[in-house]
Amino acid sequence: MSNVTSLELNDFIHQCVSALTDNTLQRLVFSKYRGEDKELTRIAVRTIELKGQRLASCLYEYRTNHITKNIELVDAGTLCQQWLGKDFQSAHLITNEWEVQLSISKKGKVLINKYRNKNTPKISGKEVNADDSAMLHNRAKKRFVEQNRPYLRELGITDANGEIIPSMSRKWKQINKFIEVLSRAIDNTGLAEKNEVHIADFGSGKAYLTFAVHDYFTDKLQVNTQVTGVELRQGLVDLCNQTATKLALPGIKFEQGDVQHFKAQGINIMIALHACDIATDYALHMGIQTGAEIIMCSPCCHKQIRPQMKSPAMLAPLLQHGIHMGQEAEMVTDGLRALLLEAHGYDTQVFEFISLEHTSKNKMILAQKRKQPRDNSAILQQVADIKAFYGIKEQCLESLLA
Repeated sequence: MSNVTSLELNDFIHQCVSALTDNTLQRLVFSKYRGEDKELTRIAVRTIELKGQRLASCLYEYRTNHITKNIELVDAGTLCQQWLGKDFQSAHLITNEWEVQLSISKKGKVLINKYRNKNTPKISGKEVNADDSAMLHNRAKKRFVEQNRPYLRELGITDANGEIIPSMSRKWKQINKFIEVLSRAIDNTGLAEKNEVHIADFGSGKAYLTFAVHDYFTDKLQVNTQVTGVELRQGLVDLCNQTATKLALPGIKFEQGDVQHFKAQGINIMIALHACDIATDYALHMGIQTGAEIIMCSPCCHKQIRPQMKSPAMLAPLLQHGIHMGQEAEMVTDGLRALLLEAHGYDTQVFEFISLEHTSKNKMILAQKRKQPRDNSAILQQVADIKAFYGIKEQCLESLLA
């Protein structure tokens, strides 16, 4: 490590210690772990008050569990020096005034980006003191996307001053919620530790989320990322490619096509939001076949199962109403999809997502590749039993997997 690099590193550590001791720290995270403990992914540091003493609370985030260790502030500098000296290649510091991103290359070169924190809390137009700032920060809703990102301005989410355009506030919330869900899945699967990540977004449309995912990986996680947006409408494909070129973004491109015919290999994250009817099944199948660590689908238009369903005698009085039959068909369709994902090596969640633009459908299927194989014969039997109960002869994802 050169003298210049040592000075830069020491200056960053000094800023970390000052933020801890001055109580101006909002966030401090050490990531891109390269140490000997294969289970450790990152360490998050904050200040706490314990028995009248201010301490640095260090959250060690392992793949399967988290451990908290509290240390005295006088020892914080030594620990930061140790972590950045040999264990971590990236650190992100946010104080009331500054945001500093540090990364260390494989050759030991230190790269630092520093700019003013535009989210400093204010009361009546005046900056608040450190204690009030920490209190307000803890109460404030956490944002996973920063408003000053260039792609947001280019896509019309923010104006020239970095403020959210009122008519795009719903889309802004959707982007943040999506990245929040994705970030947790990334932590669970360890994708941030890979040298390169490949992502496919089917039905990318105007590519709000496509650009957001690319930006999150390249800016926040600093991972070499290749993102492909796939869209049927050639006009949108051309527009999004022009935007990527204008922003000079490497590793993001858009192609004309659909999920049923696109050939994908080596995809780490497969995204398909608002995938109508069996397009969701094709997307899930592609994710499974390519071995994606994360699969994210937002299904709609559940047409395949409903005509096949026969109301069991006990449920017939409930399902005689069309709206109830539709809700039942939707539940059965997505329930079977989740079970089939479970049976093919994934831990799966089905939950309510924020409403997508132009549709009231807000369900998401999130699947994360399981690290250890297990016997899935019982799950496959559950699928067979549910199909028999409702008289279902065929389910698209099951047929594709067969």
